[in-house]
Amino acid sequence: MPKYSFEEFMEIIRKLRSKEGCPWDREQTHESLKTCLIEECYETIEAINNKDNENLCEELGDILLQVALHSVIAEETQEFSVDDVITAEAEKMIRRHPHVFGDVVVNDSEGVIKNWEEIKKKEKKANNIAEELLEVPKALPANIRAEKIQRKAAKAGMDFEGYKQVLEKVYEELKELEESIEFGDKSNIQEEFGDVMFSVINLSRFLQLNAENSLTNATNKFINRFVDIFALAESRGQNLCELTPREQDILWREVKLSLD
Repeated sequence: MPKYSFEEFMEIIRKLRSKEGCPWDREQTHESLKTCLIEECYETIEAINNKDNENLCEELGDILLQVALHSVIAEETQEFSVDDVITAEAEKMIRRHPHVFGDVVVNDSEGVIKNWEEIKKKEKKANNIAEELLEVPKALPANIRAEKIQRKAAKAGMDFEGYKQVLEKVYEELKELEESIEFGDKSNIQEEFGDVMFSVINLSRFLQLNAENSLTNATNKFINRFVDIFALAESRGQNLCELTPREQDILWREVKLSLD
């Protein structure tokens, strides 16, 4: 199987975007490719989670395709080129690793992260914590964005003393949500529900847990148990969809006990 160089790969993408190329590729824009980029990133994460190196190699290629497409689209309008993308990233890596490419000394990864954040802050020209909060991308997954915001706010001293205080806040927000539900105010229910979620993310931070991973694991657990009760119902000649909620709950508890 022939091996292609990076430049040969870029020429393939430029050919796809040319008049003699692919109609679909020619129609793409930065905007239209946003969903593709997000999907490819998540598919790459899935390959990593599955420890599937063959699939990981393929998915990384798909991410590279997205980088190449965006770069070629920009080349066509003379905004920037793939060489500009590579150069800017190379310069950033050198700039943000003075302990490797300069004379700064760090003793551990914690020191690396601290230096990285300080250098990043200077690059973004944020003058204070408030400006840093505003610069956290809104397009991040909500869980990840909430945690980033909370960590930055903690730098300014706006934080709880320990997890027990955070738990109290969670209970407080749950109570406010319950009251909103009783009043039937939909807009307020949504606001209070968001406050509950934000507080739970804060709790995960204090417990040193990854909220995104925790929710993913809980979802996977639910799927596995649902599949098990579906199979259990079928083995008994029952249609799960036709069972009452109480009958479904009995099956759920039976499966849960068998797994515990």
